[in-house]
Amino acid sequence: MSEAISTKEGYVYGEWRRAINPHASIVGSIHDDAVGRKVGMRGGVVAGIIHFDLYAPVVLNLFGRRWFEQGTVSLFFTYALLAGEELRVVMQAPPKDVGDVQVETRLESRDGHTVATGTVSLGNPAEKSYLQAQELKSSPAEERRILKELEIGWETPLREVAESREAVEKSLVNCEDVVEWYSSASPWGSPIVPLSRVAYLMQVRLPFEAKGVGFYGASELRFVNGPVKVDVPYQTRGRIIAVGVTPKTEYYWFESQLYEKANGKLVAAMRHMTRYMKAGSPLYPEVPTG
Repeated sequence: MSEAISTKEGYVYGEWRRAINPHASIVGSIHDDAVGRKVGMRGGVVAGIIHFDLYAPVVLNLFGRRWFEQGTVSLFFTYALLAGEELRVVMQAPPKDVGDVQVETRLESRDGHTVATGTVSLGNPAEKSYLQAQELKSSPAEERRILKELEIGWETPLREVAESREAVEKSLVNCEDVVEWYSSASPWGSPIVPLSRVAYLMQVRLPFEAKGVGFYGASELRFVNGPVKVDVPYQTRGRIIAVGVTPKTEYYWFESQLYEKANGKLVAAMRHMTRYMKAGSPLYPEVPTG
């Protein structure tokens, strides 16, 4: 195990890393300071799936290359960080000499907040992942405003995606932690795509423009026949599985899959929840901002 990754009282601790906000310049997004404060955040917040990258060195040390072939990280985000704030991975130490296994995990900030909670698994353990075990609740369309048009069961058309070597190399400056296989030859031949970039490839695009400030509430990335490699064409599709309302937000859940274009092989799967703030939406004029 890397000296920078420690074990204490049955838990594994990753290195402290600074949160990175590569989307701060996107006007109108929750990652922008002014917009973040307007909708009740402390400022422009870091997208939750950026933190996926913190897991790569930890799972490589614990599980080896197999995790990138058949591993899962499943997180429910509970506290949004600002750029520069420090956080780290905390995981249950897996038992030795066990093939398929699942352990609890969390992301914690330097000042003691739980940034996310969930599970990490290798292979196909008997237990459901953290997000697969969640009860997904939906609300009738008449109770929704921002997502009124979105129907459960709506599917995206199959679309082609790929990450070029150049795009991955540029993205590494915004990667909260890295492994050498992102920029050099890997056991699978070519370099592999960082976890956060895989998650972005598999996002579902809504069939309309949502009139609200969106942010990621939960996300799970599962490798079935991984990893995802650079300069390889893939195809992805997704399906809406829940749409609902809370006192402060509207949200939707989707599941998506990533296939090799050449042979149709399933490479990765995703379950994800995106929220939209009622505050700041023109469809909720009665909800205060700031």
